[in-house]
Amino acid sequence: MPNLGIAIVRQYERGVVFRLGKVRDVRDPGLRFMIPLVDRMRKVSLRTVTMPIPSQQIITRDNVSIGVAAVAYFRRVDPVKSIVEIENVETAIGQIAQTTVRNVVGRSLLDQVLTDTETLNESIKQILDRITQQWGVYVLLVELKDIELPPSMQRAMARQAEAEREKRAKIIAAEGEALSAGKLAEAADVIAAHPIALQLRNLQVLSEIAVEHNSTIVFPAQFLSTVRALSQFVGAEGAKVEEPTLVP
Repeated sequence: MPNLGIAIVRQYERGVVFRLGKVRDVRDPGLRFMIPLVDRMRKVSLRTVTMPIPSQQIITRDNVSIGVAAVAYFRRVDPVKSIVEIENVETAIGQIAQTTVRNVVGRSLLDQVLTDTETLNESIKQILDRITQQWGVYVLLVELKDIELPPSMQRAMARQAEAEREKRAKIIAAEGEALSAGKLAEAADVIAAHPIALQLRNLQVLSEIAVEHNSTIVFPAQFLSTVRALSQFVGAEGAKVEEPTLVP
C-alpha cells in the first residue's frame, strides 16, 4: 500500500515521509496519500516502551560484587530524529542504559545502593535523558528492580541486624532497670518517713499470697515491731543506769 501512494497512520503513530531519500514531512494519524514510487513512509510509534535492563555484576565503591537489574521507560517524541539520527534506537538505549547503571552503581557504596535507590534512579534517568535527547527520545523513568547480594554478605547483614536488635533490647532493659531503681528509691524514702506504710505493704502482700489458699505463711511483722520496741526499752534503761548518783 505505501508503494501505491496510500497509507494508514494509527492514532499512536506518526508517519515520516521520505521523497527521493529526503525527509518530506511528518504525517498525522489517518488515511494519507503520497506520490507512488516516489514517496516512502516510515511509521514511528509514540507509545511508551518498557525496556528491561538485564542483571549484570557490578563492583561497588566499597568492593562488594552485586548483581543489579533495572527497567527503563521511554518514548519517542521526535519521529524524524528517532529515524535519521540513529539506526536502531531501542538497541542503542538498551546498551547505554546498561553502561549507565554499571557506572552509577559502581561509584556508590553498598549501603547507598540498598537504602537510597531513589537518588540512584534519578541520576541514571538524567544521564540517559541527556544522551537520548539527540535521538528524539524522552526517558520517563528508570528503576533498579533487583539487587542480588552474595551469600556471605547476606549472612553478614543478618548478623549485623541481629546484633542491632540485641543492642536495642539491652538499652531498653537498662532504661527499665534505671526507672525501676528510681521508683524503688522513692518508695524507700516514703516508707522511711512513714513506718506504718511498711506494715500496710506487708498486709497487701499477704492478701495477694492468700488468694491461692494453698499455703500457710508465717509473717513475723509483729515480732519485728516487738524486737524494735524491746531494743528501745533496753537502751533507755541502760542510759538511766549510766547516770551518776549525787551523794548529799
